Amino acid sequence: MPTLLRLATEDDAPQILAIYAPIVRETVISFEYEVPTEVEMRGRIRGKLDHDYPWLVMERDGDLLGYAYAGRWRDRAAYDWTVETTVYVNANARRGGIGRTLYHALFTVLRLQGFVQAVAGITLPNDPSVGLHEAVGFISTGITHNAGYKFGQWYGVGFFEMALQPPPQVPVPTLPIADLVQTADWQAIVGRL
Repeated sequence: MPTLLRLATEDDAPQILAIYAPIVRETVISFEYEVPTEVEMRGRIRGKLDHDYPWLVMERDGDLLGYAYAGRWRDRAAYDWTVETTVYVNANARRGGIGRTLYHALFTVLRLQGFVQAVAGITLPNDPSVGLHEAVGFISTGITHNAGYKFGQWYGVGFFEMALQPPPQVPVPTLPIADLVQTADWQAIVGRL
């Protein structure tokens, strides 16, 4: 059973939704109230990739084990070298290193693109997610209390950051994902695990 790491496509939307929908419906890990439709999820995947942010999936025998992506953190141009990251693992595949593997691959891609800083927000309490983020190198930067309301209760959000690489003296535009996938570096990151 070879495991494959690759860039997501819109056709992955149904399996991504299969991972994400129970998180929306049953937990406060996501603050979404309604599960997105397949059309909406296809748009989210396309939106990340069209704006040169990576969305990676890990699959085995055609089944998605998990996914990780990065996106714009803030709208001002000065933030162009910082990304917000997210990782989700299929409930049947958790605690097997998939989250770490996806995150490590994502961070390698982001470094090659020229991003400098990664941030993540985690609904609290969520010891497994905090543990994963700390294990891959994130450090806590603080908590915003009562940041979200779901299932009749208020929840705080913990914020974490990780330096992807030292900031350059003068930054250059980040490398488009379409350019990166044409390189040997990309081939070294993705493929069979």
